Amino acid sequence: MYGQLKPLLLVVDDVKTNIHILVEILRDDYKVSVAINGESALEHALTNPPDLILLDIMMPGIDGYEVCKRLKNNESTKNIPIIFLTALTEEQNEARGLQLGAVDYITKPFSPQIVKARIKNHLELKRYRDHLEDLIRERTMDLILTQDATIYALSTLAEYRNPETGGHIKRTQYYVRTLSEQLKYHIKYIAFLDDKTIDQLFKSAPLHDIGKVGVLDSILLKAGKLTEEEFEEMKKHSTYGRDTIVRVEMELGNEVSQSFLRFARETAYYHHEKWDGSGYPQGIKGDDIPISGRLMAIADVYDALISKRVYKHPFSHEKAVTVITEGKGSHFDPDMVDAFLVVEEAFRQIALKFADFEEERQLLSKE
Repeated sequence: MYGQLKPLLLVVDDVKTNIHILVEILRDDYKVSVAINGESALEHALTNPPDLILLDIMMPGIDGYEVCKRLKNNESTKNIPIIFLTALTEEQNEARGLQLGAVDYITKPFSPQIVKARIKNHLELKRYRDHLEDLIRERTMDLILTQDATIYALSTLAEYRNPETGGHIKRTQYYVRTLSEQLKYHIKYIAFLDDKTIDQLFKSAPLHDIGKVGVLDSILLKAGKLTEEEFEEMKKHSTYGRDTIVRVEMELGNEVSQSFLRFARETAYYHHEKWDGSGYPQGIKGDDIPISGRLMAIADVYDALISKRVYKHPFSHEKAVTVITEGKGSHFDPDMVDAFLVVEEAFRQIALKFADFEEERQLLSKE
């Protein structure tokens, strides 16, 4: 940032003599812009943010304290170091300015050596702070790339294991996001479904059936109805999925596991639980079922209904909506069913866009 370019300073003082003195002190080392009141200072700082501000306190109109407060409350200017210029020496005045976010005081009359030294020190501190923030952003990006690569690798494994899962993975992702967006302002979910959480749910959704990699081909790919014993084996995929993700969490550590993999683990394990407690693997009910599992329950059942499988023809969207509605309060969270009915057309459009077979596409297009 500072390289060979001179840092830009903004000097704010209603006394022109003070401005001239500071400009003379600083002009050889810095680019200097000036403002003679608080209103002008705010305009300068917002339109052309400087690297540091020298700000007089006692000015007519908007004083320095108020200028500092407004700049610190603005996202684009909050990190600009502010050094107050003052003839005041009382401790309470210094404390007030520091509490508002100023980094230092320079008292009048000005000592050129002190002015230059303090500006240099605070610009250096800002340079190091900016560098640290860049490193944090890079680290965050590394975590995001690790997250996305993990999802891709695991969900691709599921696709190879079961060739029917490709469209299902994509569709359920978008169902979950659509339903979450509809619920985000509901009083029951507003504290949970913020934008970051919805993004994590969207990204982790492809892993909800990862446990099927542990199910025998003779069961997973069977064209007919499963026997009772086979169904019991199929039900184990939720536990296999949970256990697989737990192992990945242990390898990647807390920074990753506390975010998207937590939702992936919950979704894999709980998406076959039912609101009335008749689901599996634990048979828990109501609000004891994690929200991620309840969201995927609707997404997964809707998609199973409208999809063609080796053992069934696809149902119409209208029929799928009817089944979801009939499951309100028994299979599904009642509030989530209400939200689903608001966005059911969006579900149909998602299913149509990512349909695997022409038979599905034609049936969905007839609605």
